[in-house]
Amino acid sequence: MSLQEKPSKKILRDRFRFFIEVILVFLGIFLFTFIPSLLFQDLMVEDPIFFGALSFLLRAIGIIIAIPIFLLLTNFILEWQKREVILEEDINPAKSHLKLYRITSSNFKYQMLYGILILFIVFIPLDFIIYLLMPGTIEYTVNSLTYANAANNYLLNDNYFIFLISVLLVQFSVGIYEETLARGFIAKRGSDYFQKNSAVIISSLYFGLGHFAYFFNPISANYPIWYPLVWFTQTSLVGIILALFLLRKKWIFPLIFAHAFNNIISAHVLWNYPNDFIPFSLYLYIPLLIIGIALFIWQFSRIKTAIQNGLREFGRYFKNNQKIGETGSDKYIRILVDLLIGALIFIVGVFII
Repeated sequence: MSLQEKPSKKILRDRFRFFIEVILVFLGIFLFTFIPSLLFQDLMVEDPIFFGALSFLLRAIGIIIAIPIFLLLTNFILEWQKREVILEEDINPAKSHLKLYRITSSNFKYQMLYGILILFIVFIPLDFIIYLLMPGTIEYTVNSLTYANAANNYLLNDNYFIFLISVLLVQFSVGIYEETLARGFIAKRGSDYFQKNSAVIISSLYFGLGHFAYFFNPISANYPIWYPLVWFTQTSLVGIILALFLLRKKWIFPLIFAHAFNNIISAHVLWNYPNDFIPFSLYLYIPLLIIGIALFIWQFSRIKTAIQNGLREFGRYFKNNQKIGETGSDKYIRILVDLLIGALIFIVGVFII
């Protein structure tokens, strides 16, 4: 940034450039996911449950392949990326993205530990509280998911074996492509353009809006508006936690692990509907919550440090960025633009991917 450049101008410039790159990568994802799905369209009609699950797998594979390839292409196409935006670490963005998946013999046990902690300390308690206090969200979620996508009809299948195979295939795929897209791409790449807390907010808003989108499903007219609002609030909060973790540790496996296994657990709650949640929770959630308490006590020091670091990092978002000479008015512009960019990325994603 030149000495004469205003902070507000840099804020707008960097986010505009990031947004353009997101559009280009989304177009790449479209090519790598939509076209393969067309090839299996007839098969999905014949067996919507099995081949519907296959569509989730194809989507996960397509996103994993498309993001690094199109990051590589945009690195050559967009001239402004060359040593102007990424000043601290001059590294190919595709290579930087792929490094998130690296698991070594020395860090595997720590990645697994963090994945388990995120699952039992963050995901499971939040879902349990929502299902317990707002049991109507179970019916709403089942009907919304199956109405929006026939591939989710495995939730209505009475055969547990078919349900189990389907849920494992679907939810591991969902965990892979949602974490790869929201955290591995949007949060990580956004942090290359501007301060990482803005990348956290943008990616979390995108993630939250993706779950609030069920509000626009015609079936939502039969339910209170706070159901999708609750899912938006929960997923945005989780998105903030996961994005902060990824940007600090540069590990994506713990997020995929926790996300996928939590979805598998939640899917069992949805599959159990219309049976009451309370009796079912005694067998499913109570043992998991007890395990979570034991993990919390065992890893209290590590969890306490992580919470303190996370709150400190997130708190910086609401302070002036001294690195670019922000004033109070510049900060408010930054916050508004971050919210706008998060919403625009969601809207573009709806139409493209």
